[in-house]
Amino acid sequence: MSEAKYKKVAQAILKVGGMPIPVNDTFLEIIKMLLGDNEEEIDMILAFSRKASQSLEQLQQKTGLTEEKILDLTDRLAKKGFIFNQPSSTGIKVFRLLPIVNVGLFEYTFMKELEVTERNKKLADLFTTLFKGLDDLIQDGYDNIMPMLLKAPAVDRTIPLYVNEPTGKEILITINQDIEVPTEKIIPSQKIEEVVNKFDDIAVGHCFCRHHKDLEGDPCKQTDMRENCFTLGKSARHTVQQGFARMVSKDEAIKILKASAKDGLVMKVYHPNFDTSKPETSICNCCRCCCGNSLQNAMAPMINETHHLSLFNHDLCVGCETCVDKCVNGAIYINDDGKADRDADKCIGCGVCAHFCPENAISLVRGKRIVKVPPLRKK
Repeated sequence: MSEAKYKKVAQAILKVGGMPIPVNDTFLEIIKMLLGDNEEEIDMILAFSRKASQSLEQLQQKTGLTEEKILDLTDRLAKKGFIFNQPSSTGIKVFRLLPIVNVGLFEYTFMKELEVTERNKKLADLFTTLFKGLDDLIQDGYDNIMPMLLKAPAVDRTIPLYVNEPTGKEILITINQDIEVPTEKIIPSQKIEEVVNKFDDIAVGHCFCRHHKDLEGDPCKQTDMRENCFTLGKSARHTVQQGFARMVSKDEAIKILKASAKDGLVMKVYHPNFDTSKPETSICNCCRCCCGNSLQNAMAPMINETHHLSLFNHDLCVGCETCVDKCVNGAIYINDDGKADRDADKCIGCGVCAHFCPENAISLVRGKRIVKVPPLRKK
């Protein structure tokens, strides 16, 4: 297979979005490992070079292949994480080329169960090298690139915890009238049970971030849980059909989510095209050390929609620092009076601090905010 064809595949993948990763030797090596030298599959990907989403009829016109052959090739590519092949809302089956990340090759490669083999360890190393190269580019141009990246919409939405673990009492929720969403707007579901109950099809797969770190020999320091990455509705049907995940009942999903909360993981949901008026597509349970969107690992700004903000009762706070240790964003600190406080610009209202506070001294203020936290400056 010519090097030029692999480069064209990489360029086609970059056109559909995700991170602006350069077409370098590492990127090409990932493509080669996942596709091999199967020219039919490569040509099918190249059929999406000008138009990322196509119907069966459009692909037939583009490739000249039979319906049976197109379905075979797109099914094979879907199982490798290159193509999404589910019916649209109108019932027409649409084939969509996926990006390398957010959400595409990286996520679907590591969402499924992988054996610890030399091949899979090499694949994990290649993705690490690829992301490191992108991180270096962003860091080198930090002052020029960051203002542009900070204009992006919220990537995910935080779902808060509502129960204080030590006491079993509900966390106090108050309303901030200054930042509350206008009454004519529909507020998206704020409880994870409400999100889950919307869907008949719920699938769970491996957390791709933690799974990737496992293969790198750097396992998660916060949780032993791996199978707690959820897809919903059409996305659930896709991940199950391709072998990336398994279907679960609503009860099992809630059980896994509650166990994730006990480990201090942050629940975040995703919507199509970052539009919270549309039904959720997935749920992540994020840790501090492995998540690609955490303060520790983020290459680009963490841009999050939240409807809550933590509030500290200094009369009850004893300065034990439990909340400081649990905060995923490093938003909490101990002030000069020995009491816990938080930086509102970094607080994503996840309620993890309130969930673990032994004095039940933390409440949540309700009101929509967009939190934008630039990545750490490393150079």
